[in-house]
Amino acid sequence: MTADDRFAEDFRQARADLPLGTRNEIITGPVSDWATDFSHLEAEWAADPYRIQDELRQRCPIARTGRFGGGWLPTRYEDVAEIAYDTERFSSRSIIMSNFRPPRELAPVGGTPPISSDPPFHRDARRLLLPAFTKSAVAGREQATRAFCHSLIDTFEGQDVVDAARDYAQHIPVRVIADMLGFPPDDGPRFREFIENALEGVNLPPEQRLARMEQLFEYLQEQIRDHVDHPREDLTTYLVNAELYGQKLAPSHVAGTMALLLIAGIDTTWSAIGASLWHLAKTPADRGRLIADPALLPTAMEEFLRAYAPVTMARLVKDDMHWHGVGMKADDWVLLSFPAANRDPAQFERADEVVIDREVNRHAAFGLGIHRCVGSHLARMELRVALEVWLERIPEFSLADPAAVAWSTGQVRGPRALPVRVAPR
Repeated sequence: MTADDRFAEDFRQARADLPLGTRNEIITGPVSDWATDFSHLEAEWAADPYRIQDELRQRCPIARTGRFGGGWLPTRYEDVAEIAYDTERFSSRSIIMSNFRPPRELAPVGGTPPISSDPPFHRDARRLLLPAFTKSAVAGREQATRAFCHSLIDTFEGQDVVDAARDYAQHIPVRVIADMLGFPPDDGPRFREFIENALEGVNLPPEQRLARMEQLFEYLQEQIRDHVDHPREDLTTYLVNAELYGQKLAPSHVAGTMALLLIAGIDTTWSAIGASLWHLAKTPADRGRLIADPALLPTAMEEFLRAYAPVTMARLVKDDMHWHGVGMKADDWVLLSFPAANRDPAQFERADEVVIDREVNRHAAFGLGIHRCVGSHLARMELRVALEVWLERIPEFSLADPAAVAWSTGQVRGPRALPVRVAPR
């Protein structure tokens, strides 16, 4: 048996040995009261979560729901931060709130380490990834990213209206992550399907959702097999050869980390780029300031990340307990809404405004605690370059039809349709 065959067999066995978790009934439909029946999957939430979060912060800072087997939603910065840092009482073994709870046996590794890992395993799994995401490593990818952004805008020639999300924002992280992992860049449509299955398909029957996830892991197995046969200088080959505690990484660890990078590394950045372009399309004063003073962009970019933070993460309560006056049960979900934390007026002055020259901006867009995004340098580079190139090439643009803008549902929020009227330079 070759090394490739052994890895593939180990991978299949690891997937087969995964125990089933707790399944809950699918609960959909209109929300009766956001304080007692919240749902982050409803169209009303996708269209404008900030109004709802502001109301909850005043009424009951920790909302609850019976959907998905029970869950909680803190909306104050201090509560979100406290839970994010509390690894003793809250587990990260599943970071997507759905009708399926992975079993406790998956801890402390989880299905997509290190984001699904609990201490002490988390620290060592995270440390493996750090070299690929240093500032110097990210800087080495900037030139290719900039050239790709220009090539995307080249395709707009002759068009009066383009979709800034579909035709621009979504393609940038797809190309960057595919290059990092050594995946075929033409597989972008498959990546978007995997993302939709993972992040927006959480209301599907558990069996159907698991079957869709298997499609992702079958694809990853194909890529791993190819990298075992044809090693090269990329992150996949690095993970296949990496060691932890004196042993090669388990096949499930390799594939899980690759799945994390493929899904989280694309959708979050795609959403941040799209939301920033949406703001600039509807706010000509801010767009004009950035055109006149490009040096302001890094500061403005941080404000876009604060105001339109795309990511909400989930935790699972480890044991029954009372927490800040609410009775949490073991395996209750807790949604850590970093967007809500970033709009808390107790933490930020003029929290509901976008202030592109905000000087003090310790936002939580990249998370808080031990799971703060390992790829933050990469995401910032992609966002900055995407905006620099767009503003250089298309300084004048506006929403073609505000009603046609569509936002994703679930725990990563960003424009999925963003038609803008453009006047290329």
